Amino acid sequence: MNETSAPLADPSAGPSATEIPAIDILVAPEETGQRVDRLLAERLGDFSRSRLKALIEEGRLTVDGATIANPSLRVKPGQRLVLAPPPPVDDRPQPQAMDLAIVYEDTELLVLDKPVGLVVHPAAGNLDQTLVNALLAHCGDSLTGIGGVKRPGIVHRLDKDTSGLMVVAKTDRAHVALSAAFAERTIERAYWAVVWGVPNPREGEIDGPIGRSPVNRKKMAVVASGKPALTRYKVVRPLGLAAALVECRLATGRTHQIRVHMTEIGHPLIGDQVYGRVRPAHLKQLDPAAAAMAGQFPRQALHAWLLGFEHPTTGEHLSFKSPLPADLADLVAILE
Repeated sequence: MNETSAPLADPSAGPSATEIPAIDILVAPEETGQRVDRLLAERLGDFSRSRLKALIEEGRLTVDGATIANPSLRVKPGQRLVLAPPPPVDDRPQPQAMDLAIVYEDTELLVLDKPVGLVVHPAAGNLDQTLVNALLAHCGDSLTGIGGVKRPGIVHRLDKDTSGLMVVAKTDRAHVALSAAFAERTIERAYWAVVWGVPNPREGEIDGPIGRSPVNRKKMAVVASGKPALTRYKVVRPLGLAAALVECRLATGRTHQIRVHMTEIGHPLIGDQVYGRVRPAHLKQLDPAAAAMAGQFPRQALHAWLLGFEHPTTGEHLSFKSPLPADLADLVAILE
């Protein structure tokens, strides 16, 4: 394998700042008849076959000078394959100014009330306009790198469609201390959830290990091989017979823990598109307006309303509360 400086566009054009080395391969006799994506995957250990397939379909491969977009093309001996990968993308989050509902801030940390729809950190499908981007703009260079380049300041997270309180570290000292507090389960966290039906008993513990679902790898589930997970719940008040407002307190912090555990005991969150489902029997118990709102609620009805912890430098106990946001307050009101 050789590397050349083949341009991505017009060969007669001069070099550009974004030009990167193309990869030049000559097909060997023993490789005759192989699919071109398989051959490239075998030759190029740094690229997965799926990534190579996508690059070919983008028109980034030429065979004897002709652009090829078919990953299943069978190669012939002596053909010259030139793959031109795209320029590398800087995956460091960039500052992006946004309005943040900050309820407390000092030199070590800040506490904010995260709105529905805001992703906490960049990931596939959400590369920017996240809370991390907003924090970098708010805190400036001082936040960069605290706790990691890609998730500066983040010590815990809320799902995109879960609202409520979060604490963010502004110094390495605060990040270490808060991360330890979460690991040692000394952080006080309480959530309000609106669930289908009324749990019985009205108060209890859900102790079930959580891991990847063996049926759907995009979901979490209670599985024997999962990590220990404990949720304590209490019915705040029934909302008729069809639903209830429930307080959940986390003894552990597994992905989607409350959503998975409440579904496990037969009371999924209203609006949960992943773990919940509309319960026809419960809808029949509601008047048309309430049934329409509950049946079409656009997000999981979950809000982090209480957050308490010891300040990492002063030792002072800090506690914050957040009222139900308007959409959940309206849902509770119409169900009542």
